[in-house]
Amino acid sequence: MIPEYWQKIKNMAEDGIGDFGLPVLVILVGIASFGLGRLSALEDARPAVSIGQAASAALAVQPMAPGGMFVGARGGTIYYYPWCSGATKIAVASQVWFASEVVAQKAGYRAAKNCKGLTN
Repeated sequence: MIPEYWQKIKNMAEDGIGDFGLPVLVILVGIASFGLGRLSALEDARPAVSIGQAASAALAVQPMAPGGMFVGARGGTIYYYPWCSGATKIAVASQVWFASEVVAQKAGYRAAKNCKGLTN
């Protein structure tokens, strides 16, 4: 039973590969092996990447104030999203927080023009 299957496999290989198939197959396997070896050498040469954050840097990030989604300066007339560049320049002591844009506008503030997403 096994010799019959072996003969079928040999016949299929001879019919499918032909005269040039075996040398081409050997060359392709060699090229693939060389490429995989070269790739593994490049991976070993790269430095390991570690993702982390120092404890002091993590503590330096201020959480969003519980007072609202918009911030303005006490002496100013413009309100921002907390992540806009203008809001990051406002001193913590002089920040005024608003729950909504409507509340900020009623308090006499207007939307910052350089802060995307705010309605003017």
